[in-house]
Amino acid sequence: MAGAARRDRGRLLLILLATTVSAAAAVTLPAVLGHTLDLLLARESGARPWVLLCAALLVAEVLLDALVAHATGLTGARATAWLRDRATAHLLSAGPRGAARFTPGDVVTRLTGHAAQAGTVPATVAGAAAALLTPVGALVALVLVDAWTAAVFLAGVPVLVLLLRVFVRSSTDSVTRYQSVQGEIATRLVEALGGARTVAAAGTARRERDRVLAPLPELAAQGRRMWQVYGRAVTQGGVLVPLLTTAVVAVGGVRLASGALSVGDLLAAARYAALAAGIGAVTGQLNALVRGRAAARRTAELLAVAAVRHGHRTLPPGGPGRLDLRQVTVERDGVPVLDGVDLTVPGGVTAAVVGRSGAGKSVLAAVAGRLEDPDRGTVLLDGVDLTELDRSELRREVGYAFERPALFGGTVAEAVAYGVTEPPGPAVRAAARAAHADSFVRLLPAGWATPLADAPLSGGELQRLGLARAFAHAGRLLVMDDATSSLDSVTELEVTRALAQEVRAGTRLVIAHRVSSAARADLVIWLENGRIRAVGPHGTLWRRPEYRAVFADPAPGAAAGRGAAAGPAAAPESPSPPETLRAPDRAAASGPASGPVSGSGGGGAPDSVTARGPGSGPGRGGGAADSATGPERLSGSDPAADPAAAPRRAAASGSVPHGPSAASGPRSGPRSGPGPGRGSLSGSAGTPASAARPPGSAP
Repeated sequence: MAGAARRDRGRLLLILLATTVSAAAAVTLPAVLGHTLDLLLARESGARPWVLLCAALLVAEVLLDALVAHATGLTGARATAWLRDRATAHLLSAGPRGAARFTPGDVVTRLTGHAAQAGTVPATVAGAAAALLTPVGALVALVLVDAWTAAVFLAGVPVLVLLLRVFVRSSTDSVTRYQSVQGEIATRLVEALGGARTVAAAGTARRERDRVLAPLPELAAQGRRMWQVYGRAVTQGGVLVPLLTTAVVAVGGVRLASGALSVGDLLAAARYAALAAGIGAVTGQLNALVRGRAAARRTAELLAVAAVRHGHRTLPPGGPGRLDLRQVTVERDGVPVLDGVDLTVPGGVTAAVVGRSGAGKSVLAAVAGRLEDPDRGTVLLDGVDLTELDRSELRREVGYAFERPALFGGTVAEAVAYGVTEPPGPAVRAAARAAHADSFVRLLPAGWATPLADAPLSGGELQRLGLARAFAHAGRLLVMDDATSSLDSVTELEVTRALAQEVRAGTRLVIAHRVSSAARADLVIWLENGRIRAVGPHGTLWRRPEYRAVFADPAPGAAAGRGAAAGPAAAPESPSPPETLRAPDRAAASGPASGPVSGSGGGGAPDSVTARGPGSGPGRGGGAADSATGPERLSGSDPAADPAAAPRRAAASGSVPHGPSAASGPRSGPRSGPGPGRGSLSGSAGTPASAARPPGSAP
């Protein structure tokens, strides 16, 4: 809150001065009233100026209190807005991994109610001076009026202090817990609303309501405790203050009877005793301060998340988009999800990342474009460490397309143009045509000007708009994290062809779950247990039963009908010693983006395979066996011998490759029998060539 206080130093100084002057007027008024009463009782002629002074003090106190109330409200609103703005910006700058520490509902609670309470802290602290100045000043004035009445009052001060101390300690605990339970309820509510369709389909609305409201009894208990503590303090103060005031008046009456005090002095003493024992005002200030500090601590936890730091470097002009991962390790709760990954992807190639669920594919995608920083290791793009890149340069040159894209902006056109730079309208529509989104957008009520809230989108249409946004901002590296999963196979093939021909050329890193996606890639990166199992052409990898099992149906009992190698359980849990896999040895084909591709996981020696650039022939070259700890080096083959070449040739021509699996992935096709259907997954090292042929390839 120090930053908010610095921004409003002038207004806080005004609050401090106004409350101080108001407290001084409040302390001065009893003495002036007492003296005025004595003058009036004595019927002296000089009483009129003192009456006017009393009126002036009363008016000044009222006006100053109004000024303080206005300045306090304005300062609290500005502090709340500053806190929300800073916390939101900081949380977004922390990246997905940092923001994931807090659930959406908890974040909403902290940035709404808690931020509003925290915003009152600066003004409350500034106004607390008056809350303390009034009782302290009244006590001093009471001593000056009559020492005996002051002594009687001081006898009850320790009890007042004890009441305040108990109140602060008890109130802090209950307020903190109350706010925590608020965040828990908000979290559950956001989860339920996000899964509203599932809840409705399952018919579990009542059960979900009970789950969301399950913490409500504890919230009520903490709320009751909080108000009980406050009410107890006010009640005890309400009993103690009249007792002290009565005692002061009684002693003052005795002193009045003895002639030591005048009637005006007795009035002033009684008034000062009430001001000095003003525990109600102090308790109210302390209650606001306790609640504000507890809320400020919860809001400040958002600012404690480490922000992603960026450098000031730029990428070399005209770079091909070469991606290098060097000993990259990412951990979750101490368990590595990527373990010592070494990988080089030449610029201009399309690399598919495959692997079973939990192999680390999405984490690799996040690390490649710096949506997440590795715990160890470095990631380079065209030789520049991503951590040293300027933020704008990074986001201009690295694009993402996601499985479930979130659209931002007022209209459909603004949603596609959303990014660090906004492309012009023609570029937006061209990107939409490449993503096959323009056709359905033009059918919306207002076309591209249709508000997002009025645009009913299916899962596939939403995904195509996400692809259009990625295409419109395509840089030298485009990461597609299962970004075509909701598209039918024909549309996916057409989008892939458009990506190769109509979108800015660059490196593509594709998280693939379909066989057809892997078959159309220039090379495949096979992940297993957070390590690279092998890197090479899909056609070469397809000869391996363990690789084919990655795309197998994981349903129980599926392996029984296909052979042990077909089911998911057939794949080894850790990389097995590599075998030497070599395609026919031919002269290497040239291509503008061809170059060595290396990949290793967990300490193996770097491997290499010649990869093809866009439009060039497949890479070729002999591959020697690796060490037992590293991934395998797999060489390519010529178009005639490479089983994956047919889908790529079909993608270039816009036709659909024959074979059921090429169109629909591993779940299409017959359950048994030779060919590229499901039965092909039951092959082994001795399986005939037809059984090991990748889906979509020519027989």
